[in-house]
Amino acid sequence: MPSNSPQSLTEIRSLIDALDVELVDLLAQRQRLVRAAAGFKADERAVRAPDRAERVIAAARARAETAGLAPEVADAVWRAMVGAFIDLELTEHRGTTAP
Repeated sequence: MPSNSPQSLTEIRSLIDALDVELVDLLAQRQRLVRAAAGFKADERAVRAPDRAERVIAAARARAETAGLAPEVADAVWRAMVGAFIDLELTEHRGTTAP
């Protein structure tokens, strides 16, 4: 974010929109990796990997505090993201077409 504070709601919304573009690009990169990972997993239990999912979420919560993000927000966002990617990976692992 620029060092100067935004001067209007329009400017704030423009900055948010720019961040959303970056977030979509990062999520697309994550999706490519998730799809690649599906091929290395033997079964749906390996895809779900609940211990790994919890470690990823805990790490996001810890980084959130340092970055100035509310840990509750990080938790909710990462749970939704991880859940969505697990669903996608299960679809990939089963060899069906994702929406």
